[in-house]
Amino acid sequence: MKNNKERTAVWLYPETIERLDGWLPKDNCKSRSEFIEKALCFYMGYLGTEDISSYLSKALLASIQGTLQKTENRVANNLFRLSVEISMMMHLLATTLEITDEELHRLRGRCVAEVKRTRGKIRLDDAVDFQSSPETEE
Repeated sequence: MKNNKERTAVWLYPETIERLDGWLPKDNCKSRSEFIEKALCFYMGYLGTEDISSYLSKALLASIQGTLQKTENRVANNLFRLSVEISMMMHLLATTLEITDEELHRLRGRCVAEVKRTRGKIRLDDAVDFQSSPETEE
């Protein structure tokens, strides 16, 4: 870009000038010239295929990041609540069971394998079926 700006005449409808003036403070522009310069650069970037991503992706990226952050926060909050409930359930269950360290270790290994195999889709019915079947070594 040049250091010196050139003067040019721009003919605009009165409604367009009103809208332009309304956007000046929102875009932190000190003058109509500054606003028009920014708008033209954006539009020319939009028209040029090599520049389109650099102009549009900023707005899209900000929107996507905001949506992802909200989703991430919801998932994190739900995981925390679920972890608290599971912890409570485990402590209650632990007070009623007499299980050896070896049995606990084998159960953990079996559960890890089951979660991997089913990709986390575990059903209580399957656990009941396994626990009520005759004991088999894996």
